[in-house]
Amino acid sequence: MEEKPQKEWHSISSSDTLNALGAKETGLTADEAAKRLEKFGKNELATEEKSSLLSILASQFANVLIIVLIVSATISLILGKQVESISIFVIVVLAAILGTLQEYQAGKALEALRKMASPSATVLRNGQTIEVPSSELVPGDIAIITYGNKVPADIRLIESNNLQVEEAALTGESLPVEKFTQAIEGDSIPLGDRKNLLFMGTSVSNGRGKGVVVGTGANTEFGKIATMLQNTKTEQTPLQKNLDKLGSNIGIIAIVIALVLSAFSYFINGGTILDAFIWAVALAVAIIPEALPAVVTIGLALGVQRMVKRRALIRKLPAVETLGAVNVVCTDKTGTLTKDEMTIRKVYADATTFDVDGSGYSPEGNIILNGHKVKHGAANPCLIKVLTYGVLCSDAELKLTDEGWDILGDPTEGAIVTTAQKAKIDTEAIKKENPRVDEIPFTSDKKYMATAHSTSGGRMVVLKGAFEVVMGKCSMVEAPNGAQPLTTEVESSINSTVAGFAANALRVIAVAYKMIDEQEQLTDDALTNMILAGFVAMIDPPREEVKPAIATCKKAGIRTIMITGDHKATAFAIAKELKIAHDESQVFSGSDVEKMSQSELDIAVNKASVFARIAPEHKLRIVESLMKQGNIAAMTGDGVNDAPALKKANIGVAMGITGTDVSKEAADMILTDDNFVTIVAAVEEGRTIFENIKKFLIFLLSGNAGTVFAIILAFVFGLALPLTPVQILFINFIMDGLIAIAISLEPSEGGIMHRKPRTVSEGIITRMGLLRIMSLGMAIALVTFAVYYASVTIFELQPLQAQTLFFLTLIFARLFNSLNNRSLNTSAFKSRLLGNIPLVISSIVGIAIVWATTKIGVLQTAFGNVDISINGWLVAIGAGSLVLLFGEVFKLISKDKI
Repeated sequence: MEEKPQKEWHSISSSDTLNALGAKETGLTADEAAKRLEKFGKNELATEEKSSLLSILASQFANVLIIVLIVSATISLILGKQVESISIFVIVVLAAILGTLQEYQAGKALEALRKMASPSATVLRNGQTIEVPSSELVPGDIAIITYGNKVPADIRLIESNNLQVEEAALTGESLPVEKFTQAIEGDSIPLGDRKNLLFMGTSVSNGRGKGVVVGTGANTEFGKIATMLQNTKTEQTPLQKNLDKLGSNIGIIAIVIALVLSAFSYFINGGTILDAFIWAVALAVAIIPEALPAVVTIGLALGVQRMVKRRALIRKLPAVETLGAVNVVCTDKTGTLTKDEMTIRKVYADATTFDVDGSGYSPEGNIILNGHKVKHGAANPCLIKVLTYGVLCSDAELKLTDEGWDILGDPTEGAIVTTAQKAKIDTEAIKKENPRVDEIPFTSDKKYMATAHSTSGGRMVVLKGAFEVVMGKCSMVEAPNGAQPLTTEVESSINSTVAGFAANALRVIAVAYKMIDEQEQLTDDALTNMILAGFVAMIDPPREEVKPAIATCKKAGIRTIMITGDHKATAFAIAKELKIAHDESQVFSGSDVEKMSQSELDIAVNKASVFARIAPEHKLRIVESLMKQGNIAAMTGDGVNDAPALKKANIGVAMGITGTDVSKEAADMILTDDNFVTIVAAVEEGRTIFENIKKFLIFLLSGNAGTVFAIILAFVFGLALPLTPVQILFINFIMDGLIAIAISLEPSEGGIMHRKPRTVSEGIITRMGLLRIMSLGMAIALVTFAVYYASVTIFELQPLQAQTLFFLTLIFARLFNSLNNRSLNTSAFKSRLLGNIPLVISSIVGIAIVWATTKIGVLQTAFGNVDISINGWLVAIGAGSLVLLFGEVFKLISKDKI
């Protein structure tokens, strides 16, 4: 059989398709079907290999920090320090479990896609109608499709009887698509316009049909999406990259310092190997911020909870922080930027254009003429007629729900009914007074609907549909004194009005009527010499809150790009109204993208504000181009076709209301209200979270640096090791962990959306940040070592007393350091002490635990602490408070912001 590129099946006749596939309308023989199954394989979508839980757990131990801690724990065990060894191993296990749980989020998008496939199919084999598993369908099979079926493969229709298919999941088209069998000329035809093809995974909503299978498995449109999903690799987030790099650097520093100090201890100071190992373990444990993985995870999780309150559901934890770096948002139009509610803005009747206010499907609103509301009872009779007849030729109904007004039926008809009620027309009454006796249903190829009604004046036909089609069937136009001839001059004036509406992306629906004999049948041929009653112009309007949100994005240095399946004119009109685009040169179509080389697309995405009539592969190319050029891109989507782009984007954003399961599984974030404003709120929250991560990182690392510097000073001055590994672990993991989590809850300092996004190359610790870490670390070291040195050499305290006093001073120095880091650039004295209640509570809890370690016997033994007098506590508090003053001086003299 001849193999033909799949995208061309729509362009040849059904008979040529059968010939190309070596098929007949009576179906394949069983033997031929078996041969083809052998050749083409099963009609199944790709599966995704998942890493096992065990392999993910094992990978956690490849981390440099974890390795250093394991070595330290092992050395402690060999040295007989069981408490220290067990403590370190507990930290290692907790870190590994946290990392495993965070990573074990297997991609379920492919599984969701597979669930959309039909389990069985009806085909002709050997001239007989049989049911087979859909996995056994092959190219050339003749499939029979009927109402309620899921389409089991990609099919070229050879028969169609009132066949309508729901393709929203694949193409984004919200209304059922009318299908036919004729060939469609052209190669680059969007999927939604290939109306002689059925696509795997879509659903038949009306009628029946028969067709030849032209694509199975990976060669279907769903299959292509599955392949794209499988081949689309997610990249590490900026935070993950930063933390991995930071962890490696800290691990290397820990190894180097521990080895150098151990060597000095053994070779220079003449200490034993045991002494060298004790110093090495203490330093390694002191350098590593053991609480960091837990604090980052908990901080991000708390950020997730805050985002839920702002209607953003985060599926993948690192996405919380990545949102703060987003500098491009690629957004759908319908339902995200717009209300997804058709709204009539203009009514044309009696050569007059009336404006309509109000929003959505609420009947609250007014008809306006020349800036004045048209009063009930004084409305133009021609206006009343066009709306009344529009209602008669509609099936939609308005309903009041708990969420507000909504419609049952077609959105276009719902807009007409809504406007009629704004004009105080009793829509239910006029339907009862003028009962429908016949109708011609709307079809996408005819572009009109017609109804016949029994009225007090006889039988009346009403025609409603696309303006150009209805106008072509009219010879008269409605006027206050009755119908008037549709002269060339009148027609030219009407066409000019319609052109003006179209230029503003308004969709025009015309209404016409005529009286017929009671016995006359309603047929397509009878729809001639109609009287044009008038027309309405409607649009899916932008959400009121979106325009200011886009303005906020601009202030924050974030580009907004509209990506839609709509036509260029409609897309540009909405984009212009929302201030996304100001010139048509910023608008590109799917066919434009199709023709572009990669370098041309790279140039286009930097210029574009709107992409219209876009196919799924275009969306993926666009986001790849943006990311390749160093952008952090957020991409919205709701259909199956959006899944690859959602998975590839730095932040994939799915719609919670209209989104498919496939899109939700591929996304990092789900908008529970499908609203663009929620994306902006999430970006703001992401920026705040990143700022707080910087704050607690500087807090943790400066505290660790202080401990390390103090230990080194003790070594240099020939003093005993001032801390045990258990004490260090308590400070690093428990005390600092609680405080760091509290810092992650700091509220935004304000003005955060007036800054430019951080660049991809910007590390989480900047040059100024590193300087601050080292400076604060040195301050902590100096005050704690000074107390330790004085307690040993001047006051000649017992070793355990001196060690306990050092422990207390270090605790308070790091607590005061937390106040330094509530704001990176503003004085701590300008931050309200009770502005962060969790920080106050964490500090009190931490101090209470420390007090217990100096008072309770079993804890004294475990920590190596002894009871300290009130004077000792006051010395520790006073010395520790000096770190706060040093932090203030640093902020005053540093010119660059962190």
